[in-house]
Amino acid sequence: MAKSILRRILQTVIVLIGVALAIFIMLRIIPGDAITTMMGEHADAEKIARMTAELGLDQPFYVQFFTYIQGVLTGDFGTSYALNKSVTSLLQSAFPNTIKLAAAAAGVAWIIGIACGIIAAVKKDNFIDRLFMGFSLLGVSMPIFIVAMILQYFIAYKLGWLPTNGAETWKGFILPAIALGWNSAGSIARLTRSTLVEILQEDYIDTARAKGRGKIGIIVFHALRNALLPVITMMAVQLSSMLSGAVITETVFGINGIGRLAVTAISGRDIPLLQGTILFTTVIVILGNLAADCLYTVLDPRIRRES
Repeated sequence: MAKSILRRILQTVIVLIGVALAIFIMLRIIPGDAITTMMGEHADAEKIARMTAELGLDQPFYVQFFTYIQGVLTGDFGTSYALNKSVTSLLQSAFPNTIKLAAAAAGVAWIIGIACGIIAAVKKDNFIDRLFMGFSLLGVSMPIFIVAMILQYFIAYKLGWLPTNGAETWKGFILPAIALGWNSAGSIARLTRSTLVEILQEDYIDTARAKGRGKIGIIVFHALRNALLPVITMMAVQLSSMLSGAVITETVFGINGIGRLAVTAISGRDIPLLQGTILFTTVIVILGNLAADCLYTVLDPRIRRES
């Protein structure tokens, strides 16, 4: 198991280097000039040239890349062109809001998704099964921004139960968490139902029934433990994707997080800030997948034997 985990960590390091290089290349081959955008189109050529030299953008590409990597390894993602602040400090101030939103959304997704999946599996081919699976399909199909605006209009604007935007209090996270978590809840519900229905047909479940085990005991102590293995993997991956994919939710609800920071960087062509947000969220996603792989290895003895 230790060798398997070390192999995955090595793969993660290689992927991170590749992603950093890809980001660095793409942000420099797209049309436009970041310095001109920052200083305005009416700035004279001398000022633009001086600023370019001060920021090191006149150096060869490979020099810029290795300088950037050296900074990243020490926790320095550069300085924002537009905000004139350290990108690291901006990420540190925005990340707590993003992780609060992702944690709240994950709680909504996991609780609702697993509960609905279990009930749908127990009530297979029943009206409740079709109802829950219909809502889960709706959650998977609807774009997050549509769900967010519907919640804002009916719950916040019409009924006035919760704030429309912002995250100053815990109430401000409720609607964004529902909007971000509903999609994941639908996926978890469908996977939980399908795996649980399949496991309930296994021979050892019939043996448990023959020994007089009740339906709840069979589900809790026998079927659910095995059914949740692929669900746990999905949950770990979804948490990392929520951390990185909250761009739309944070923008719609006006939450100062990593996603909104990325939108600001894109609109102002702020390359250091955009590089920092992309690389930071990429690290989160990769580490989330790594954690899911390691967790699955620990939980499933078959994988430990194979590795």
